Amino acid sequence: MKKRNWLLLAAALCAAPLSMAQTGNAKPIRIIVTFAAGGPVDFVARTIAGPMGKVLERTVIVENKPGANGAIGASDVMRAEPDGNTLWLTSVGAAAINQSLYDKLPYDMQRDFSPVSLVVDNNEVFVVKTENPAQDATDLIARAKRGKEPLPIGSSGTGSIPHLALAQLESATGAQLLHVPYNGMAPALNDLMGGQVQGVFADVPAVMGHLKGGRLKALGMASQRRHPGLPEVKTFEEQGIKGMDTNNWYGLFVSAKTPAEVIDTLNKAVRQAVADPATHKRLADSGAEPKASTPQELSALLKADTQKWAQLIKIRHIKVSQ
Repeated sequence: MKKRNWLLLAAALCAAPLSMAQTGNAKPIRIIVTFAAGGPVDFVARTIAGPMGKVLERTVIVENKPGANGAIGASDVMRAEPDGNTLWLTSVGAAAINQSLYDKLPYDMQRDFSPVSLVVDNNEVFVVKTENPAQDATDLIARAKRGKEPLPIGSSGTGSIPHLALAQLESATGAQLLHVPYNGMAPALNDLMGGQVQGVFADVPAVMGHLKGGRLKALGMASQRRHPGLPEVKTFEEQGIKGMDTNNWYGLFVSAKTPAEVIDTLNKAVRQAVADPATHKRLADSGAEPKASTPQELSALLKADTQKWAQLIKIRHIKVSQ
């Protein structure tokens, strides 16, 4: 081959970004989950890991690093090489809410991370015991206003999406509601079943089994549209209660120093994984709404939700102890 042709070939190879499958990198890709194994975020991570691996022709593993409200896992992603081999799957809390709840965080979403793709949406549904006489959310609020004592409503913790949904409901209706925070959704649901609290906002996947089994009933969806898995449950707005709009979405992020071509490769893998019929069905059957996105769409969503929740947290004077 002539020298000129060798030079042209070398230039072409340098200009064309290698896909992650072509790098020959034997290290597995890690999806960091800042929650314990067995939870809903962990379930989503493990559901997409295999299909993503097939697309990328790489092994994709899930590592659970709970603690410090997401900061431990986030710091791990920040310290990792920015080569696309370490991803962070997080819910909206650590991504868009924490910075308004805590005076000091070891990470900054805009500075330290780049969005890859949305994975699922998780809107909040308000549930009560099946025996509760309220027929819908409007009826419940009317009963609460007639009561002599504030209606106790549980949540998975101060500053969580269920708590913020409750704060939206109080602002929208003027009803007296007593926030009862728990350390996670499981104990909140246990006390709902036991009658210690009268209602709970929850991600649909957390209560889908209880709703289908008849142990709980749904009074309203805190979203702009009805949930495809619960088409009979009206939104709060359909019931005349405006301002109820929550979405505990899960999204994938990488280090902000990761090259754009690597992010593009990862994004395509996520989109193909979520679109896979078996993966899509498994996610939907759990109650989550599969929804991949472009990095730009996730960036816009992160910005909008950060502003929305910051405003509510400020107005309601919500803070957590550090």
